[in-house]
Amino acid sequence: MNKIVCMENPIVKVEHLYHRYSTQWAIEDINLEIEGAGVVGLLGSNGAGKSTTMNIITGYLAATSGEVKINGFDVLKQPEEAKKCVGYLPELPPLYMDMTVKEYLDFVAELKKLEKSLRAGYVKEAMKITKTEEVSGRLIRNLSKGYRQRVGFAQAVLGYPEILILDEPTAGLDPAGRDEILDLIARMHKEKGITVILVSHSMEDVAKYVERIIVMNHGQVMFDNTPCEVFKHYKELEQIGLAAPQVTYLMHELKEKGLNVNTEATTVAEARESLLEVLLGREPNHRGSNLEEENLC
Repeated sequence: MNKIVCMENPIVKVEHLYHRYSTQWAIEDINLEIEGAGVVGLLGSNGAGKSTTMNIITGYLAATSGEVKINGFDVLKQPEEAKKCVGYLPELPPLYMDMTVKEYLDFVAELKKLEKSLRAGYVKEAMKITKTEEVSGRLIRNLSKGYRQRVGFAQAVLGYPEILILDEPTAGLDPAGRDEILDLIARMHKEKGITVILVSHSMEDVAKYVERIIVMNHGQVMFDNTPCEVFKHYKELEQIGLAAPQVTYLMHELKEKGLNVNTEATTVAEARESLLEVLLGREPNHRGSNLEEENLC
C-alpha cells in the first residue's frame, strides 16, 4: 500500500481502528495521520467505510476498538476538547426546517459553546463566507438544495475549527452548485488555514482541490498518496467502482498513441499545458506548473 507519513504531531491520528455492526466489520485496522493545513480527500465506493471512519473521528460513533486523537485529544477520553477542534458537515446536514437561517446558526453557536461575546460575529461572518446573508431571515424549509447545503457548511465553519470534515458536501447538487461548494472549501483552507478532510466517491470532485488522497475499500485503506500517484492505479480503482478523472484516461490514451504527454496530469489545466508543450515542440514538464491546482508527486 502506498502511504504518506506525516509530521511528528499530526492534527488527526488514528491507530488500529475497528468497528463492527452486528457480525459485519465496517472498518478493520485503519491507521492514519493527517498533518495540519492540508486538504485531504477520503474516497471509496458506497460501503467502503468512509462515513463510519469519519463518524468515529468526529465522536458521533464509538469504535469497537482503536484510538483516535484530534489535536492531541483522545476522542473517547476527552470528547469535549476534541469536538471543539472539528467542524463537521455530514452527508445529510442536521438542519431544523422550522428555523430561519440566522436562528439555526445562533442555535448551533450556542451548542458549540462558543464564547458569548463572539457568537454574533461568528454567525455574521459564517453567513458572509457562505453567501447566506440574503436568506438569513428565511425558513430553512423554503430554501433550495444548494442553499441548504450552504447553511450546513456555515454551521460547520462556525468558530473556525482547526479541522473541517465534509461528508459528500456536493451530493445532489447541480454542476454549478457543486463547483460553488468546492471553491468555498478551497477558499476556507487557503484564507483560514483550516485542515480539510473531503469525503467523496467522486475523483472528479477532489482531483482539482486535494493534496493527498486516501482510498478505502472493504473497510481498509487501499491507497494513501498524492493524486498523481493514486491515479496511476486507475485500472485498480475501476475494479472497486471508482473512476479516475477523465483527464487521466485521456492522457494515457494519447501516450499509447505515441504522443509524449504528461500522464501524471490530474487537472484540465495541467493536461492543457502538456498538450501545448507537445504541439509547440517543447520538452514536456511532467510535474505540472499550475500553482492554483498543484497536485504534485
